Amino acid sequence: MSIITEAQIIAALSTVNDPDLNRDLVTLNMISDVRIDSGNRVSFTVTLTTPACPLKEQIKQSCIAAVNAQVPGVSAIEVTMSSKVTSSCGHHGHQHGEHHHEGEHTCCSEKPLKNVKNIIAVASGKGGVGKSTFAVNLAVSLAGTGAKVGLIDADLYGPSIPTMFGLLDAKPEVVNKNLVPLEKYGVKLMSIGFLVDTDTAVVWRGPMASSAIKQFINEVDWNELDYLIFDMPPGTGDIQITLVQTLPLTGAVIVTTPQDVALADVSKAVSMFRKVNVPILGLVENMSYYELPDGTKDYIFGHHGGENFARTHGLEFLGSIPIDREVREDGDNGTPYVLGHSGSATSIAVNRAAMEVARRVSITNAECAAAK
Repeated sequence: MSIITEAQIIAALSTVNDPDLNRDLVTLNMISDVRIDSGNRVSFTVTLTTPACPLKEQIKQSCIAAVNAQVPGVSAIEVTMSSKVTSSCGHHGHQHGEHHHEGEHTCCSEKPLKNVKNIIAVASGKGGVGKSTFAVNLAVSLAGTGAKVGLIDADLYGPSIPTMFGLLDAKPEVVNKNLVPLEKYGVKLMSIGFLVDTDTAVVWRGPMASSAIKQFINEVDWNELDYLIFDMPPGTGDIQITLVQTLPLTGAVIVTTPQDVALADVSKAVSMFRKVNVPILGLVENMSYYELPDGTKDYIFGHHGGENFARTHGLEFLGSIPIDREVREDGDNGTPYVLGHSGSATSIAVNRAAMEVARRVSITNAECAAAK
């Protein structure tokens, strides 16, 4: 029986590319724990850049095929699929000093959120497009893959996370002068709604709102997170611009609906992020269609508006999410939709969009690292 070496296995696996990162697994340091036992049984671990990788099975099968094809005498192959989320390079609006004024507190001087690998802003050009609903279900979906996830409700005028997670009366503890996030469904949570009476209209002036958000950044004990989802206020005003300039964002996800008037507002959101050098991870089209009992689709708000907009503006299209009455009902009842409807078309679409967000984060981080 021929002797198989670790070098042979590594050489075979160096022919397998990560389809998203366009480099081989060995160069990307994704291969570890290569072992060959006396019966020529081979085992190794592949560490992907996110537990939410939609190509996990494809990569595994490619590894098995490469070893079988290139290393004679192998009796069995065992592949362990693992993951370690990559860290953002930390894009933010004032990274070149263009928005930074002397004496202004910046998020980069004291390294807040240093244990958070990626910060993802979920934004919209206007209200009413289901942005918060998507942010909540994105967070829960990513947490369901095993990722460590946090969610900040930055919509100071209409905080929705206390309602959507069934935590209307909950208050965070303070430990060592830092707020401790609440946790539910595997997601760490912080919302202005936990700190003020949600029945009272909150009237914030711009500086007050910015100060509240900076408290969420600097005075909340998030610990280690793979993804921190930032549910932005709707629109593109001063508060939104302050936020994207203050945070070291990995990138932004923009939520829209299909109709033209909504897409006009999306153009403003795209311009805002591009102006401050924040990568746009992609566009999600919410309320895309209503699925009728016979399986046909009723495109209530127009057909493929978001997808066409994304293509025209050079953006990734992250998916279409159909309308489902139970999405709204579950949000009102405090149970994120994806938890209770795993087989529905809407849940499948949300989970697929979440996987695409994770995928775009990995690609953005790889491109940023390669450019350094």
